[in-house]
Amino acid sequence: MNHWITAPIILPAFVAVLMIIVLRGNLALQRALAIAAGLALNGIAIALLWSATTHGTEAYFLGDWPAPFGISLVLDRLSALMVALLAALSFATLLNAIGSGWDAKGAHFHPLLQFLVMGVAGAFLTGDAFNLFVFFEVLLIASYGLMVHGSGRERTRAGFQYVAFNLVGSSLFIVALGLIYGVTGTLNLADLAAKLPSLPPGDSALIRTAAVMLILVFAIKAALVPLQFWLPGTYANAPGVVAALFAIMTKVGAYSTLRFGTLVFPPDLPATGDLLASLLLPAALVSLAVGAIGTLGATTLPRLAAFAGIASMGLAFTAIAAFTPQTTAAALYYILHSTLATAILFLVADLVTRRRAHGRLDSAAPIAQSGLLAALFLAAATAMAGLPPLSGFIGKLLILDAFRDQAPLVWTVILGASFLMILGFARAGSTLFWKPEGAAPPAIAEPFAVGAAFSLLAGLAALTLLAGPVTAWLADTATALHAPAEYINANRLGQDG
Repeated sequence: MNHWITAPIILPAFVAVLMIIVLRGNLALQRALAIAAGLALNGIAIALLWSATTHGTEAYFLGDWPAPFGISLVLDRLSALMVALLAALSFATLLNAIGSGWDAKGAHFHPLLQFLVMGVAGAFLTGDAFNLFVFFEVLLIASYGLMVHGSGRERTRAGFQYVAFNLVGSSLFIVALGLIYGVTGTLNLADLAAKLPSLPPGDSALIRTAAVMLILVFAIKAALVPLQFWLPGTYANAPGVVAALFAIMTKVGAYSTLRFGTLVFPPDLPATGDLLASLLLPAALVSLAVGAIGTLGATTLPRLAAFAGIASMGLAFTAIAAFTPQTTAAALYYILHSTLATAILFLVADLVTRRRAHGRLDSAAPIAQSGLLAALFLAAATAMAGLPPLSGFIGKLLILDAFRDQAPLVWTVILGASFLMILGFARAGSTLFWKPEGAAPPAIAEPFAVGAAFSLLAGLAALTLLAGPVTAWLADTATALHAPAEYINANRLGQDG
């Protein structure tokens, strides 16, 4: 077995415990250890991505107990890709937190960050539905602490709303798992994929109920309408660096939907049929529209970034909901793009907000280092609105092309939402960088914080320049997702060897 599959979970967990027990109160050593761990995680993620590409799907059985009786971690192209994305984003946001001093504004920032990375990595790698729930709870508990980092009444109030919504999601999740286990006697994803096609017709109603509950859970995580209410207030009031890191958390909902929708509840499963697609597509299109309208009417730059994040999830789920290899490949490319672009926008929002007299977009105010930040904002806005030459344009074209022979409504909503987002970003940019008059505040020296934003922008540029090989790789990944025999066989269900 490839023991390195456990590293993205064990490494941050070990580092977090070490910080709490040994390095408690020593911020300098915590920073040094966090940077070292981030570099190591990126190296491991690249190696796992290479392994998944060259050796195919691998399963790791904890305690050497065979599936479905034991806990398994499964590395395939999709999980390796998401772990690599997590590693890159978490390291960039770590550098921003250190450079901006956000990590010094409250206790336990670095341990909480490591626990969050552990939970997200575990959610991507687990091959068991119950342990997906466990890792959801780990990442959510860590995110609660990060959300209220630095304190403040508005941040605490938004944190309560965030907790309440996710507690509802957790309750639905555990009930859905109980229904599935009661019907099938297993929660191993590969075992479910093998058993559900031969399910007795009398149990179909319970499985459909469980599937709907799970879709609601994943929709809460991904902030799909009408379950998106928690996101604008939460992300807009969170520290900018935390909101940037949270860009990967909504993708956990997208990843889980893809995993269950292609492995456990595929469109050809008699018990569920096209149930997932019929629920997801309308919610995705409305989310895209609501996010675009919110971008146009946002009163602060962090809220604009939050609504742009909702719009990006709506567009990603529009492609996911079709559940075909072509739309899945387009969705994966757009997920890569939107994660980096959303994080950049939140980092820029934080940089801008801390250099202005106030944070509102309805009146102008002088801003320090306006030229540099204007360039960053222009790049982030171009990426989020899906304009050329950055990867957002390519991702949007891939999704439009996947729907070229059907659903004209999809084209109408996507293009209309893009137009509204362009107007929203243009309004915000003109207020921030064209209208201010008077002397600008003194410049703030934050090379690491600004460098973190530019590093993510470099990732978008690489995604654009390498669009050909990246989309080809993603097409193979999507094909493997929709033909999951390799994933099922890798689990060696009920076998000891």
